Amino acid sequence: MLETTSTSSTTLKQLLEAGAHFGHQTSRWHPRMKSYIFTKRNGIHIIDLEQTVSALEKACAFIREIIADGGHLIFVGTKKQAQETVQEEARRCGAYYVNQRWIGGILTNFSTIQSRIDYLVRLEDQQAKGEFSRLPKKEAVKLGEEIIRLNRHMGGFKEMTSLPSALFIVDIIKERIALIEARKVGVPVVAVTDTNTNPDEIDYPIPANDDAIRAIRLVCGKIADAVLSGKAGRMAMTSTEDAASGEASAEAGDTALEEVHAEAPAEAKDAMSEEISAEAKDAGPTKPAISA
Repeated sequence: MLETTSTSSTTLKQLLEAGAHFGHQTSRWHPRMKSYIFTKRNGIHIIDLEQTVSALEKACAFIREIIADGGHLIFVGTKKQAQETVQEEARRCGAYYVNQRWIGGILTNFSTIQSRIDYLVRLEDQQAKGEFSRLPKKEAVKLGEEIIRLNRHMGGFKEMTSLPSALFIVDIIKERIALIEARKVGVPVVAVTDTNTNPDEIDYPIPANDDAIRAIRLVCGKIADAVLSGKAGRMAMTSTEDAASGEASAEAGDTALEEVHAEAPAEAKDAMSEEISAEAKDAGPTKPAISA
């Protein structure tokens, strides 16, 4: 209990230092965010960071659970303040990400997006094998630029082969298309919700400043830590299952060996009886002794 309180205090202090409590101007607020607003100061709403800590812990617990169950997460942050942080934290935890532009249909038309990803992979494979050197210089340069362009937009999720288990969005107003697609296909959304957004649209809202670089880095870091924790839990679970399976196999082997040993004397006895019968048959009937 004391450890949890200490962790919460640390997070609260970190959020305060990062400026996560600063909202938008009072004239630009969304009424649905009223319950998350602590006060207003100099015409700016101040977010209640205690609720932010609670919401962040809840969101991290959800992400740990889906990752431990074998799911995967996409970081989405295309605004200038979030691009670098989203890429760094997603790569750190091995998650997928979109930090340039959300291509319409990533979730709702995944098969078409997958075909473009396959095209990108084929181009990269041809380039790695040196096949571009056999093409005219102008065409080779054009294909090289195409690889760079496709990687810029799809490089963060080109290894994704199925729909994600959840989305983490930095700014739901900027990433409106991603939010609409996620809701349409039923993918849960974890998002930073500033005072000008509607938290009711989000499954796991995290009330915080979505414009401050330090606040974005802090929240993204916590989400990435949750992903790593979920992966560690999944590995531990797999190791436990493998160990249990190994023990079960060993027990089954011992039982089978005991059964073989138990059956061996009976089989040996039967074999001996057969040998005696065969020898008696080969010897034939015994002749009576002739008296002198």
